[in-house]
Amino acid sequence: MAITTQTAKNQRVLVALSGGVDSAAAAYLLLRQGYEVAGVYLKLPSFVSYGSSSKEEEADDARKICQHLGISFYTLDLEQEFQSVVVDYFCREYLAGRTPNPCIPCNLRIKFGTLLKEARSMGFDFLATGHYVLLAQDQESKRLYLQRARDRRKDQSYFLYTLTQEQLRQILFPLGTYTKEEVRAMVRELGLPVHNKPESQEICFLPQGDYAAFLRSHLGHQDQGCGPILNRWGKVLGSHKGIYSYTIGQRRGLGLYHPTPLYVLSIDPEQNAVIVGEEPETYRRELIAFNLRWMLIDSIQGPIKALAQIRYRHQPRPVIIFPIEENKDAVLVRFKDPERSIAPGQSVVFYQDDKVLGGGVIDRVL
Repeated sequence: MAITTQTAKNQRVLVALSGGVDSAAAAYLLLRQGYEVAGVYLKLPSFVSYGSSSKEEEADDARKICQHLGISFYTLDLEQEFQSVVVDYFCREYLAGRTPNPCIPCNLRIKFGTLLKEARSMGFDFLATGHYVLLAQDQESKRLYLQRARDRRKDQSYFLYTLTQEQLRQILFPLGTYTKEEVRAMVRELGLPVHNKPESQEICFLPQGDYAAFLRSHLGHQDQGCGPILNRWGKVLGSHKGIYSYTIGQRRGLGLYHPTPLYVLSIDPEQNAVIVGEEPETYRRELIAFNLRWMLIDSIQGPIKALAQIRYRHQPRPVIIFPIEENKDAVLVRFKDPERSIAPGQSVVFYQDDKVLGGGVIDRVL
């Protein structure tokens, strides 16, 4: 059951503004619903960008959005926290041979952690963002949960599975029932020049998508340097440029000659090695996930059928989730059919139909 606002009168909402289309539309929609709205722009490290604009242009666009809508504008400096919570985590995970998704800890600890607490301390009833996702409530359990947005291409529920019941009670997502085209048209009709801004990057601090170059520039003495590329039996096939330069399933850029294409199967930080194999070797049926967060349910007591999504652009697949008796913070996930290139460090998010059941971090593949 989708949540409908009973009354917005006298309720205050702080909207996280990036200076882009989506957050501008979110602020406008909440104003139209009768909320008392203000906008906040997060000051993050200089290498972070929501799109093609400079930091100064983004902040200026956010300020202009507030001026145009006639709402208050704030800035919040989270530069150091973003560095430690998101960037340092990103680097540590790659050094450990995993493939992290930095948007998930950013949402958990920055946007819906520190920013939400700041909003509440400022007297706001809610924090709102321009995420494409729907907030709903289960009629029987009364638990709040997220479900996929109307615009499936833009749906961002995968990144938000960590949100708690307490957080969900204090968050608004105005864009869940709109398509991106409708949002752009709305902002255009408002006369805001940001309507034609390009799409933001999936990882805001990698505007060019070159994660290896970013890591190389941030790791310093932690960079272990070159090492061997091995097959599954330990035979040396070549050398790599640093384990952080490779991801599970990667085929291009290995620099190897082989009669059939080779793919990265795993990364071994202890040996400083990259392990490769042929395409059939990339398929697995089981994984272990930990750091669990449940949303639609309170916990898992026995095997559950669900759909599992192992990365943002992945098509959800049927699975059975099994609790692990000796570790309540882990589950075994068994796919109906073998799944290709499951990457430790990525999140696996579970759905029942379009509803977010919960999720966790992929620890290892079996």
